[in-house]
Amino acid sequence: MKVVLVVCDGLGDRPTKALNGLTPLQAARAETFDRIAAAGECGIMDVIAPGQPPGSDTAHLALFGYDPYKYYPGRGAFEALGVGVDLRPGDVAFRCNLGTINEEGVVVDRRAGRISSDQARILAEALNQIEIESVDGVKAIFRHSSEHRGVLILRGKNLSRMVSDVDTHETGVKVPDPRPLDDSVEARRTAAALKEFLDKARKILRDHPVNRERVKKGLKPANVVLPRGAGTLPNIDPITKRWGIRAAAIAGGGLYKGVAKAVGFDLIEVPGANGTVNTNLKSKVEAAIKALEEYDLVFLHIKATDSVSHDKNPRKKVEVIEWISRELTPLVDKVSEEGYYLAITGDHTTPSELGEHKGDPVPIAIMGPAVRRDDVKKFDELSCARGGLCRIRGLDLMRILMNYIGRVPLFGE
Repeated sequence: MKVVLVVCDGLGDRPTKALNGLTPLQAARAETFDRIAAAGECGIMDVIAPGQPPGSDTAHLALFGYDPYKYYPGRGAFEALGVGVDLRPGDVAFRCNLGTINEEGVVVDRRAGRISSDQARILAEALNQIEIESVDGVKAIFRHSSEHRGVLILRGKNLSRMVSDVDTHETGVKVPDPRPLDDSVEARRTAAALKEFLDKARKILRDHPVNRERVKKGLKPANVVLPRGAGTLPNIDPITKRWGIRAAAIAGGGLYKGVAKAVGFDLIEVPGANGTVNTNLKSKVEAAIKALEEYDLVFLHIKATDSVSHDKNPRKKVEVIEWISRELTPLVDKVSEEGYYLAITGDHTTPSELGEHKGDPVPIAIMGPAVRRDDVKKFDELSCARGGLCRIRGLDLMRILMNYIGRVPLFGE
């Protein structure tokens, strides 16, 4: 038996004025989503805990069955693994945004007008030339991820992840200096090395031809690096060992690849899978179908629903949901034909009129030959709440799926 887990990032939502009081899922004509719900059992899920807004990193740890309060190593570590950095013990990694600040150092845009990946990659190459001189034995490595996103790794001895975020998730505020979060020498060394990197980065970005050209065209320059989520190499028992399975992950964004890799998934690279609304979803679905020939668990991540939510665009979210539903049809056909299992859900709620993560539960539907089919016919937040799965935790999901494919041992006699 095999199972596919489809996670649409930021899928959950709230009633919106733009959609006459409906959520985007309620407003969407998503026939394949509804087909999964009608063929399966449905419920709602608190990914971390009721009312707790999850980050995408902690959310995916929970969905894979790992308690984030125990296993979370900081987001930066996952980002580094996801972009292919050989993260070493002692490295401290940061998830970074290329952003825009004004002459007073106040954040105008945390995403530099969603700068293109091509331009951001050129800037990342320039930033990767920075040398740390004020802290002995520390090297800086900078890698582009997607769009405005990047990863910074500080490599050396006596470093610590106990460093404050520079990205405060706010605009209209001055960029703070990094500071140590404890009194250790390691934290002070790390904060000092990070500050030197950021100061040098501003000078490079301010005068870079890419940004001069953006300003000429009336676009926001990517003139500041905003790091957050300091993390170190995680020590996690692999999901393959936990359940005795082979597992594969298909994703575009570096974070999701990194979390999956950290817990033991093999990564399947798909051309054009870039973690944006322009991702090559058709090829990702084809790759998932092919992966079922070899793997017991296939994880398919889709970022676009979260991107349009953060852009505060409910109507666009409806369009994206309908597009995803159409593209998933061949995968659902395959699962149905082979008698496999498929679960579809989100990693968190991102209300598309607020543009930020919230702690509302997300809908979930599981189809397969042995599920207790309920009366739910439509895949949305309220319809699924009436389903037979009732209300579960994110940590419950993997055990539920593994139970269906016969991988959960008896407890007791």
